[in-house]
Amino acid sequence: MAGMAAFALANAPATALAATQAPAHHSSATTGASGTLLSAVRPAHKAPHPATYTVKSGDTLSAIAERLYKSPDYWPALYWANHTVVRYANDIEVGQVLKVPAKPAKIPAAPSALAPAPAPAPASSEAAPAQASTPAPAEPAQATGTYSGGSGLQECVIAAESGGNSQVVNSSGHYGLYQFSSSTWSEYGGDPADFGNASVAEQNQVFDNAIAAGGASNWTLYDGC
Repeated sequence: MAGMAAFALANAPATALAATQAPAHHSSATTGASGTLLSAVRPAHKAPHPATYTVKSGDTLSAIAERLYKSPDYWPALYWANHTVVRYANDIEVGQVLKVPAKPAKIPAAPSALAPAPAPAPASSEAAPAQASTPAPAEPAQATGTYSGGSGLQECVIAAESGGNSQVVNSSGHYGLYQFSSSTWSEYGGDPADFGNASVAEQNQVFDNAIAAGGASNWTLYDGC
């Protein structure tokens, strides 16, 4: 009987033989290994640039471009993306938040001015030393020329009394070109407050008043005029 069973199996059709064999199944372990292999050979996705960058101490646009774009030459891309808040390329501040655009295919042109123009030097605060004012020279005494009309009496009296010095005061208190006493000065219209410091013109006027009033004897009796 055993020989007959073996003979029957040997001569069984291929389909029947296949039916007697257990079907093959793919294990989940095999599928998982295949997925892992595919992910290992597939290229990794490149991380995008950050949308913003906060300026740190010591940063420049060139240094930031080197860090983000791997080339400092791309700093104009950062400048033009932020030129509304960064006026000059060389003037960025710690804590500023900059927009970071995608790396352009072509480097943009640099701005015309990288930094503000230097401020003009301030004017010296040291005031020029005050110049001492030089007093005007005293008006020279005039023997003639300030008296209009009359004779040579004026010149004679001036020569005899003061020698042309309009401010001289003698030991007896007589003053000026004509050596007026204070009483004679006041009598012929001189301002008492001006006695001792009167102008040549005022002295001539008082002398004219005296001559007109007949006061020539105040001088002629003593000066030989």
